[in-house]
Amino acid sequence: MKLFTTAKPIALAVTVSLMALGCSEQPTKPTATKQDAIDFVAEAEATLADLSVEVSRAEWIYQTYITEDTASLAADAGESFTATTVALAHKAAKFDDLELPDEVRRKLDKLKLALVLPSPLDKEKNAELAKIAADLGGMYGKGKYITNDGQVLSLPEMGQIMANSRDADELLELWQGWRQVSPPMRPLYQRQVELANQGAQGLGFADLGQMWRSNYDMPADDFSTELDRLWGQVKPLYDALHCHVRAELGEHYGTDLVPQDQPIPAHLLGNMWAQSWGNIYDLVGPENADPGFDLTKQLAHHQYDERDMVKAAEGFFTSLGFDPLPETFWHRSQFIQPRDRDVVCHASAWDLDNKDDIRIKMCIQRTGEEFAVIHHELGHNIYQRAYKEQPYLFQGSANDGFHEALGDTVALSVTPKYLKQMGLIEQVPDESADLGLLMKMALDKVAFIPFGLLVDQWRWQVFSGQITPEQYNQAWWQLREKYQGVKAPIARSEADFDPGAKYHVPGNTPYTRYFLAHILQFQLHRSLCQTAGDSGSIHRCSIFGSDDAGKVLAQGLELGASQPWQQTLEVMTGSKDMDATAILDYFAPLKVWLDEQNQGRQCGW
Repeated sequence: MKLFTTAKPIALAVTVSLMALGCSEQPTKPTATKQDAIDFVAEAEATLADLSVEVSRAEWIYQTYITEDTASLAADAGESFTATTVALAHKAAKFDDLELPDEVRRKLDKLKLALVLPSPLDKEKNAELAKIAADLGGMYGKGKYITNDGQVLSLPEMGQIMANSRDADELLELWQGWRQVSPPMRPLYQRQVELANQGAQGLGFADLGQMWRSNYDMPADDFSTELDRLWGQVKPLYDALHCHVRAELGEHYGTDLVPQDQPIPAHLLGNMWAQSWGNIYDLVGPENADPGFDLTKQLAHHQYDERDMVKAAEGFFTSLGFDPLPETFWHRSQFIQPRDRDVVCHASAWDLDNKDDIRIKMCIQRTGEEFAVIHHELGHNIYQRAYKEQPYLFQGSANDGFHEALGDTVALSVTPKYLKQMGLIEQVPDESADLGLLMKMALDKVAFIPFGLLVDQWRWQVFSGQITPEQYNQAWWQLREKYQGVKAPIARSEADFDPGAKYHVPGNTPYTRYFLAHILQFQLHRSLCQTAGDSGSIHRCSIFGSDDAGKVLAQGLELGASQPWQQTLEVMTGSKDMDATAILDYFAPLKVWLDEQNQGRQCGW
């Protein structure tokens, strides 16, 4: 399953007087008071709320119309917005020792952690960091590959071929071809790390990784321990899936190409990054487990176009009691890839005015997978709209994993029961046919979980200096092998920069949110199914049409980031703790089958 970002975009250059904000680089008076902090927060929040509207519009233009001019505007925008936010963050840090009302303290903390890439308090370095960020985004967005036979392919086109080809040589060519986009990023990325670390240190953090980990309402080290605990809950299921998939790929491609005691070659898993494996279901799925329908074919049979797919996803949310999308959504969103210009096709959800100007940006493919992706993206928009009445600094999710989890929680309800209610299939198959559906889901969801963990494990070690620039690629593949049991199909060197071939690295999007989302979505789904009164198997449950489930969702979403995520989770599930056992419950029938298949096989790597 693909996963996508929802962060407020950075854009337009707006001239702001930092002196007027009390954010001069001149020393402030040493006797800051409680009232000073309250006044500062109110003024800073109003300033950022105004800036963000124009900022988001410029970034939207850049991502939907990539040119040198829009890239320059985005760089200027990033510079201006970052300079303002950095200055405010430094000012916020000056109130750290004051005893303040909880809401004021939380807003100050949010302000300090608002930037993914904090720049140093230096105009030239801020401009340099903004330009690097824009350049890296442009390199990725404009990436193409010319095949050996002269065909020019975009990343979505390469992805489609990798999803369907079973020719190992062709898959290897595309895998190598896309990774030609990233080596030029390497020196820029190294410099970006240096500058962003300086910015994080200026805010009182050891490095940028510690700053990212501090955004989860618990000490940074405790958060790392929590991730390890959750991964430990899921790992036995992942190991069983890995063992079976490797054995079946060995049957198809031969054990010379897929040795049965080693990690799986990354190009054979149906996805450019081997992050999800659903596209190779035909090679590894259970025999005689056809659910009786192919959603991609059913969408075509019912003549669903891209807009129809979005309309269907909107209908799910309105069935839960949420308002329809505003008319501007339909006029302003990007649903298909334009023929006349470069765009960033990576799917994302946008809130441009902190009120009702919500949009999605996609290059929709008419597939069953994209049908679920659209539900995911609209989940972001519904969440954005739900917390619009919160103060600006609380207009966000309980933690960033919640934003990613919400849409996928709804997508878990895209079950045969739901598809029948939508008229896309004629009858719900018997539960005995669910093994295939569970395998397809596991190949997307369970296979993704270690990838969701390792991307930031790599970055955090880069930020801390544990991984030096001379080890970037080597360390990347060490982590891929450690967590995923996946290896590069050919020798890689430090002349390569394979992390940069994944959008979120040059795009500077923290990735742990996707790991958390995969834990939370099953936990939320299990709880909402109970709220909806569905006592059957949780993998068969759909909350479509449940007013009770919709009310619980709304109560949690409306809180935004106004309180620690543990409290929001308790509102939505009755528990303050994240719990991966819901994943084990969901896939319990599949785990039994996998264990049977793996008897006598050599598992592990």
